[in-house]
Formats: sequence, C-alpha cells, structure tokens
Amino acid sequence: MNLEFIGDGPALVVEGDERLLVVADLHFGIEADLAAHGLHFRSRSPDRLERLLKTIEEADPDRLVLLGDIKHSIPSLTRQEYQEMPGILEALRSRIPLVIFPGNHDIGIERFAKPGELQPRDGAILDGVGYLHGHMYPAPHLYGHLLVIGHHHPFISLKDDVGCALLSPAYIRAVVDNGAPGLAGIDRPSGSTRLMFMPAFNELAGYDILKIVKDPFSPLSRCMRPEETEIILADGTFIGPLSAILSDEDD
Repeated sequence: MNLEFIGDGPALVVEGDERLLVVADLHFGIEADLAAHGLHFRSRSPDRLERLLKTIEEADPDRLVLLGDIKHSIPSLTRQEYQEMPGILEALRSRIPLVIFPGNHDIGIERFAKPGELQPRDGAILDGVGYLHGHMYPAPHLYGHLLVIGHHHPFISLKDDVGCALLSPAYIRAVVDNGAPGLAGIDRPSGSTRLMFMPAFNELAGYDILKIVKDPFSPLSRCMRPEETEIILADGTFIGPLSAILSDEDD
C-alpha cells in the first residue's frame, strides 16, 4: 500500500490493488450556517467543487472516497444544500464512482446518493484499509488495520524564532491504545490499529492539533497514544512527533 499526499486538496491517495482518492469534510452549505451567525459569504460551493474536480483529474483514481460531512447543516437540510447537493454529487459521479461514508453532519444525504454508494456509518474495509468518518467507534472488524478518518479538521500553527507562523492543514498519524476506556470488551482482531486523521477539504474548517490532543472530542481521538503520534503537513512534509510541537508550545 502506498500513500500520496495532495497538498492542493488537501486529499490523500491510497493505492493498493486499486487507487482510491480520499477527501474528508467538504461541508458544502457551510455558508448558510455562517450567515445564521452573522457572517455573510457568497456560496463557495462552485469553487470548492472545481477544486475537487481538479484534484480528481490530478490523482487519476479508480474511485473517490468521501469521508463524511459532505454537507454541513444539522439536524436538517438547508435550502442551499437542497439546491446544491444533487448537482454536486452528479458532477462527481459523472467523472468517477463514489463511495460515501456518512458523517455526523450528513443527515438527509441518503436522498442524494445512488444505490451502492452509501457505506456503514461505523466504517468498512476497502482494499485492506479501514475508512469511516470518525465521530463514532469503528465496527469491530476494522481494528487491526490502518483507519483513515475525518471529522477532526486537524490544523497546525508553527512559529519560528522571530514569531512568524506557518498555518497549514495537517494529518495526525497515531496508534490506538487498546487499553483505552471504551475499548474494553470489544471483540476485535489482534494487532496494532493505526489512525490517519485527515484534514478538512473545506477551506473554512480547521481545528488546532494541540486542542484535539489535549481536549479530545471523539472516541478515536480519546484512544490514541500521544507518545506514538506524528504530524504530517497536507503536502506530505513530515513535521515529526507530537512531542516536538508540545515542546514548542511550552517554550
């Protein structure tokens, strides 16, 4: 299995017997929610879709894996989503077969999906790798595999000696602590379970990695081993172990 990082997505290519392009947290329709909170933007959905179509063209995959939170509004559909989602998904499936792992924001997404596209919310194995959105515990048979997840929107801020900062979407690569609370009693395959937290494709979504680690808000973020956690930028640049940025913060 090979991993390719597409920084302009951000997106991940996972290649084994087939070539899968994985994107997470598109959050189409986020502008309507921001407007309800007093922040008014024109819809960026056409630009976001165009960027995704260019990413598909660049990656030349066999299938596109949408790793949840394709739409934004909860607990229902907004007018913006109802108008935009059919055309967005049709534009994608006209280029490439879709695999959809619903996220916690994807209430109502089934009305726009075609038969065979929707996968279980607690994940599935594709070509030897586990996929799920990441807001719930994985199905037991996914343990022991690499699990690629979204939901967390990891984002990193790095400062140099003069205070200049690099702000970038990033990946968190971690290992599951099998002894963590919540995992006891699960009948799962033996062996190490690795995690790859994907950054959000939506350019308005980002959540500081240090907050994810220090105040985890999902089952899997609460189960990762900090001492076996590494940070990778969206373009694949290896930053190093989590301890390096924790030390920088303490300084």
